[in-house]
Amino acid sequence: MLERHELETFLTLAEELHFGRTGERLGVSTGRVSQTVKKLERRIGTPLFARTSRSVRLTPVGRRLYEDLRPAHQQLRAAMERAIEAGRGLHGRLRTGFGTPWGGELLTAAADTFLTRHPGCEITLHEVPLDGGVRPLKDGELDIQLTAFPVREPELTTGPAVVRDDRALLLPAAHPLAGRPSLGLDDLAGLPLITTGGANARHWLDHHYPPRTPSGAPIGRGPVAATWQEVLSHVTAGRGVAPGAARGARYHPRPGVAYVPLRDAPPLEYGLVWPTAADSALLRAFVTAVGTRRA
Repeated sequence: MLERHELETFLTLAEELHFGRTGERLGVSTGRVSQTVKKLERRIGTPLFARTSRSVRLTPVGRRLYEDLRPAHQQLRAAMERAIEAGRGLHGRLRTGFGTPWGGELLTAAADTFLTRHPGCEITLHEVPLDGGVRPLKDGELDIQLTAFPVREPELTTGPAVVRDDRALLLPAAHPLAGRPSLGLDDLAGLPLITTGGANARHWLDHHYPPRTPSGAPIGRGPVAATWQEVLSHVTAGRGVAPGAARGARYHPRPGVAYVPLRDAPPLEYGLVWPTAADSALLRAFVTAVGTRRA
């Protein structure tokens, strides 16, 4: 049987093909590497490396041994890492929030993957209404939230954007602009824009519901909605128009609503936000899990 130091010495030298670099990687002397290899070769009964003053290469037997041992060694290391991770034990509960159906799908998929690796944890999902802003985080109702940027609250930490989408304008299907292939922000002049309020910060509202067009014309104000279902109902009834995500056409299709691309609007970005004071290993691990499933 191979001892652990013999196995690691052989595999490392097979990769480096240099005694000095092998010793550096393993934290031992070049002489110790040479002694270990010679001892292993005596036990096997044949050279594993062909050495000259200028090069080191695997012999056919050494190559075969390397190819046989490397997968098993990788499996052993992975098993050890999983055991160490389980021993350290990420435990606890995360209350996560989302405001869009695609955000909910992303968090659900990330949670499933996360819980497979960390079965000692619990993750719950909660929908945040359109007018909820980041108040659930401030009030301690949620631990982390996937929300539309920008978020500039001093007590909150924002992660990178994990979802990006083009913008569209939701119009009544019979509206004169509904048949156009795309619209510009200047086309919003005078239109009654369905907005929201509630806990959303002023900078967030101005970003998503600008009071003026790029050319300076005022944009009208229509009804105020607390949820996306209210937005869709207002648009269907012809009470106004609403900015939204282009993918909303797939998630919120309605016969009375047309989704027209806004060609010159900056894309929507969504990311994770959490209270800075609540940072933890569990939270950071979940942030990483969500980041691997960017939409």
